[in-house]
Amino acid sequence: MEVEASHNFAQAEEEILKLWTKLDAFEQSLKLSEGRPEFTFYDGPPFATGLPHYGHLLAGTIKDTVTRFAHQKGHHVVRRFGWDCHGLPVEFEIDQELGIKDRDQVFAMGIAKYNQHCRSIVTRYTKEWERTVTRIGRWIDFKNDYKTLDPWFMESVWWVFSALHKKGLVYQGYKVMPFSTACGTPLSNFEAGLNYKDVQDPAVIVSFPLLSDPSTSLLAWTTTPWTLPSNLALCVNPEIRYIKVRDKKSGKQYVVAEARLVQLYPKLASGKVKEEQKQEWYEQIGEAFLGAEMAGWGYTPLFDYFVEWNEGERAGKEGDGRENLGAFRVLVDAYVTSDSGTGIVHQAPGFGEDDYRVCLAHGVIRKGTNVPCPVDSNGRFTPDVRDFVGQHVKAADGDICQLLKAKGRLVDKATYSHSYPFCWRSDTPLIYKAVPSWFVAVGTVKEKLLANNQKTYWVPAFVKEHRFHNWLADAKDWAISRNRFWGTPIPLWCSEDMEEQVAIESIEQLERLSGVKGITDLHRESVDQITIPSSRGPSYPPLRRVDEVFDCWFESGSMPYAQLHYPFDNKERFEANFPADFIAEGLDQTRGWFYTLMVISTCLFDKPPFQNLIVNGLVLASDGKKMSKRLKNYPPPDDILKKYGADALRLYLISSPVVRAEPLRFKEEDVLGMIKRVFLPWINAFRFFQQGVARLEMEKGSVFTPSPERARASTNVMDVWIQASLQGMIKFVHDEMAAYRLYTVTPRLLRFIEELTNWYVRLNRTRLKGQEGDEESLTGLSTLYEVLLSMTILMAPFTPFLTEFLYQHLRKIHPNFTSCSAAASSSVSALPLDAIGKADSVHYIMLPMYDEARLNPLCEERMATLQTVIELGRMVRERSNINLKTPVKEVIVVSKDQGKLAHLDESVRGYALQELNVWSLKTSDEVGKWSNVHVEPNNKLLGKRLGKDRAKVAAAIAALTPEDIEAFQNTGSLTLAGYELSSEELLLKKEFKGDTSIFQAEASQDGTLLVVLDTRQDERVLAQATARELVNRVQKLRKRVGLKLSDVVEIYYETEDKGMIEAIASNAAMVRSTLRVFPLPASTLKPTHAVELGKEECLINDVAVTVYVTRPTLSLCDESILQAVGGEQERAAGASAFMASMDYDRLREGDTRGVTFMLDGHKVSLDAGVHYFFSAMEKAQARALLPEMVFLSVNGGEGGER
Repeated sequence: MEVEASHNFAQAEEEILKLWTKLDAFEQSLKLSEGRPEFTFYDGPPFATGLPHYGHLLAGTIKDTVTRFAHQKGHHVVRRFGWDCHGLPVEFEIDQELGIKDRDQVFAMGIAKYNQHCRSIVTRYTKEWERTVTRIGRWIDFKNDYKTLDPWFMESVWWVFSALHKKGLVYQGYKVMPFSTACGTPLSNFEAGLNYKDVQDPAVIVSFPLLSDPSTSLLAWTTTPWTLPSNLALCVNPEIRYIKVRDKKSGKQYVVAEARLVQLYPKLASGKVKEEQKQEWYEQIGEAFLGAEMAGWGYTPLFDYFVEWNEGERAGKEGDGRENLGAFRVLVDAYVTSDSGTGIVHQAPGFGEDDYRVCLAHGVIRKGTNVPCPVDSNGRFTPDVRDFVGQHVKAADGDICQLLKAKGRLVDKATYSHSYPFCWRSDTPLIYKAVPSWFVAVGTVKEKLLANNQKTYWVPAFVKEHRFHNWLADAKDWAISRNRFWGTPIPLWCSEDMEEQVAIESIEQLERLSGVKGITDLHRESVDQITIPSSRGPSYPPLRRVDEVFDCWFESGSMPYAQLHYPFDNKERFEANFPADFIAEGLDQTRGWFYTLMVISTCLFDKPPFQNLIVNGLVLASDGKKMSKRLKNYPPPDDILKKYGADALRLYLISSPVVRAEPLRFKEEDVLGMIKRVFLPWINAFRFFQQGVARLEMEKGSVFTPSPERARASTNVMDVWIQASLQGMIKFVHDEMAAYRLYTVTPRLLRFIEELTNWYVRLNRTRLKGQEGDEESLTGLSTLYEVLLSMTILMAPFTPFLTEFLYQHLRKIHPNFTSCSAAASSSVSALPLDAIGKADSVHYIMLPMYDEARLNPLCEERMATLQTVIELGRMVRERSNINLKTPVKEVIVVSKDQGKLAHLDESVRGYALQELNVWSLKTSDEVGKWSNVHVEPNNKLLGKRLGKDRAKVAAAIAALTPEDIEAFQNTGSLTLAGYELSSEELLLKKEFKGDTSIFQAEASQDGTLLVVLDTRQDERVLAQATARELVNRVQKLRKRVGLKLSDVVEIYYETEDKGMIEAIASNAAMVRSTLRVFPLPASTLKPTHAVELGKEECLINDVAVTVYVTRPTLSLCDESILQAVGGEQERAAGASAFMASMDYDRLREGDTRGVTFMLDGHKVSLDAGVHYFFSAMEKAQARALLPEMVFLSVNGGEGGER
C-alpha cells in the first residue's frame, strides 16, 4: 500500500506500538539474541512518586539508543527497569500528607503503620511511567523489574554493607554534616551540593570583650546568628595582620584584621577615602600584630548557656564525660581569610565542619564526645538555650539579634546575599549540625577511586577529568546512615557498650544467630525487635540493631549487585559481566549515583562499576529557566508525543548539546524542525521509490524484485556515488557509536538525507521514472531500494518507529519475504528469524557493516565538484533574476585545479546541464582571463594565533604578488612575517573581471572554482522558458488533484496566444519527456465527454492559459462515424454517445481492432484508428492536426502518462 503524502508520524507510531505488542517484539528480540556476547547495562532507578519529565525522557532515549545499537551489533542486552522505593522522597510526601512534624509523632503512630503508608505510594505512578517510557519507543523489561523494597534486593544491600564492615571501612563518628530540618535527617555532602540557591541572610558583627582588657572587644562576623548561642571559641589566621582601633562615634575599642576594616567602615571599599576622613571615623591604637600573637586570649561569652565549658567554670565537675579543655579563647588556623568578614571567625563546633575541626585540634572539644548542639532533629532550639527554646533556628535569628543588642554586643547588622544549600527533597534551607552517623571511610580508598576513574570512558571527557576527578580527589567519608524509618535498616547488631558488633549479611545468618525463623521482610517493623544473644555469655544483654536506616543512595549504589540478588544468586553471571559496559544519567549524578557506584565497587572489588558513561545536561525551558509546572513554561511531554511523535523528540534530544552535558533550551519548533528536515524528506524519498515501482510494474506487467547484485554492479555514476556515500555513513555511524558520540550521528544523517533526496533522487528522477529505459529504471530502483533498506536498518536504534514503518513496507518486496509468504522453500526456511525480509521487525536485524570495496573517494570528490558547480550556478541565476525555468545558453567552469575540471566529465556533465537548465558546459583553466585573485586572512583562526603580529601579517598579505598567490594555490601554504600559514588560515578570493553585460559569475568559498554563466536571452531561450512554465503548471495541478506517478491522464491547454502555442510546439521533446504526454489544444482535440480531474486558469508571461487534466478517454472522429452510418446524423450522434459511454479500460484491454453493436435495429461497425482513437494524440497524429515537430518529438508515443 502506497504511503500517503500527508503522513501522520504520531499516528503511525501508535500503529507500530500495536505491532510490537502483537509480535511481543522486545521479548522476541531477547530470545533471538540468546547465546550472543553480553552487553551489560545498568539503569539507575527513579522514584515512582512523581511523573516522568523531559530529563527522564532524555536519559531514557540515550539508554535505549545505545542498548538497541548494541543488540543490533550482535549482543545480548538484558534491560530491566528498576524503582527507587525508599528514602526521603517517599517519607517527605507521607509527612506532608499526614501532617507529621517530628519523629515523636512517628513513634506514636507506630513504625509499622508509618511504613505501610510509605509502601502505599511508592508505585503510585508506575503505570504512567510504563506508558510514557513505552510511548517514546524504549524497550525495557517492566515485568521483571526490581524494586529496592524487595526483600531479596535489601538482602544484597545487607551483604554489601557486611563486606565493607569486614574490610574495616565502616565506622561510627560524630561529625558536622548537612542536615535537613524538614526531613529530620543528615544528608551526605554530595546531596548537599544538589540544590544551591541564592539567598539573603542577616550578617551581623558581634563583640567579644577581652578578659584582659574589657574595654577592648574582638569583632566576629557571621551570617548564621542562630549559631552564636553555641559559641565556644574565636579563630584567627596566624599570618594575617590585626589592629586595634578606637571607633570615634561610639568610643569603643575593637580588634579586627587590618585588611578588613572595610567591614566596619564600608566606604573604605572605594579606595578613595582621604586620610583625614579616616581619622574622623577611627584611630589606630598601637602597631599591627600577627594573629599568632592572639593565641589563647580569653574573652567574655555572649551567653551563659555553656559557660561550664570554660576551664575555670567547670573545674571540679565530673561525671559528664567532658574534660576541662578551656573554651572562650582565641584559636589560630589558616582556614580564616581576609576576603570577607572581620578576619575573626566565631566557632560553634556543633554547627560547622571547620569549627569542629579547629576546636578539636586545640582541645576545646574531644573526639567521640558530645559538643554543644542545642538543636533537635526538627531544627528547633532545645531547653539548653532557654531564651529561644522551641523556635526554629532560622526563625530565631531576629530574636537573637535583639537580645544581643540589648546586651550591647551587637555592633552591626546588615543583609548578605550568597549561595546557600537547600534540601534537594523538601527545598528548605539546610543547616550544618553535629550528629552521630555511620560512615564509609572513603578517604582510605581515595587513591584507588582516582585510579579506577582513569579506567573509565566518559562522554564528554571533561566531566570525568575535571568535575568527577576533583570530587574524588577531595572525597570526604560518606555518611550512609539516616535517622529515618522507611528504608533498608542498617544490619548492624551491637551491644550497649558497642564492644560487640555483628554485621549481618543475609537472612539466613540473622535467623541462625537470633533463632527467629521465617523472616520474609527486612524493614524496621520486621527486624527492630529481633535480638542476637551476646557471644560474651547470658549475663550480658542481647545485641540490638542500631536505629538508623541506609541512605537511599547506598541502595542505588548497590544496584549492580542487588538487582541480581548477588552473591546469593546469579554469581557466575554477575562476575562474568562486571563492570557494566554502559550507563547513562544526568550531570547532577556526578556527585550522586556515579559517585556511589564508584565508591562501593572500589571498596568491594577495586574495580570501576562501569566502562562507558554518557552524561547528559539539563533540559531547561525555552527561556533558559528551570521547567516549572507552576509557570507552565514548557509543553507537556504527552502533548509533544501526540503532535510530533517520539522519533522527532528522540532525534531532537540526542542531536543537541544536552548529550554533551550542556544545558538545552527546549523549543517545540525545533522538534517540528526534525520532521521537516529529516523525516519528511526521508519518507518522500521512500514514496518516490514506491511510485517508481508502481509505474514499472504497471508498464512491464510483472512484479518488481530488487536485485542487490544489479545495484552493486551498476556503473551509473550516481548509483556508484550514493552507494559509496551510504558506505561512508555506515562506517561513520559505527565509529561514532563506538565512541558513544550520539550527537554526531544526526548531522551526518541530515547530510546523507540531503544527498539522497536533493541530489540522487532529484538528478535521477527521469531515469527512475523509466524515461531512460526499463533496464536503467530497474537498476536505479534496485539501488534506491538497497540504500533505503540499509539506511532504515542502520537508523533503527535512533528512530525506532519510522524505521519500523519503512521496513514493514520495504520487506514486502524483499525476496526473503515473498519466498516465505508464497511457499517456504528449504533454503528460505533455513534462514534465521532475524534475516532481512524474513524478520518480523527491523529491530531483530543486525546492523549493516560497511563494504570497503564500495567506498569510492574519487567518486565522492567528483560529486562534490558537481554539487559545487550546480550550487554556484543557482546562486548566479538568483542574483541575475533568471529563474530555473529559463534556460541559459552556456556555463563555463574555471579552475586551475585540473583534477576538479576532470571531475566534470561526460558521466556527470549531463546532470549539470539538466539542473542548471543550460544548453552547454565548458571548462577552462585560464583563471587570469576570468578573475583577479587575492588573499584574505581568516581572522577567526588567525586572531588568537598572531596576537600583536596580526598587523605585520596583514601588511605581508597586502604585498603578495600574483606569483606568490599562484605558488600558494599550488602548495596550499605560505610563510609570511615568520608564520607558516595554511589554506585554512588564508582564504583565496576571486573577483570576476569578465564582461558583465554578457556574463555573471560566482566563486566557491575556498576560491578554487569559478562558475560563469552566459546570461543573454533570445527568442529560443524565452520560448523554452515559456514551455517549462507550462510544464510546471501541469505538474502542480497534478499534485493538487492528488494524482500519483503511475496514474494515466491526458493534458490539454487553451490559449489564444500564437506565441504560446509556438513555444510549446518548438519545445515538444522537452515537454513530452517531462510530462510523458504532450499537452494538446483543448479547442480542437479535447473530447466533450472527457472527465476533467483538474482545471487551472493562469497567466504565463502575462498570457492567459487554461490547463486541463482529464482521464484517458476515447477520441472520436465525427466525420468518419457519420460516414460509417450512411450519413444519418441522428444515428451518428447515437453511435458517438454509445462509444462515449463505454468502459475505456475494458475496451482497451479487449479487441483493439474495432467495435460492432446494434443501434436502433441497425448494425454499426467502427474501427479503431479510423472512427475512434484511444487518445487525442493518436487522433491528432492520424489526422495530421499538429505541426510536424510535435509528431517527431512524440515519435508515435502513447497518449497517456504513467
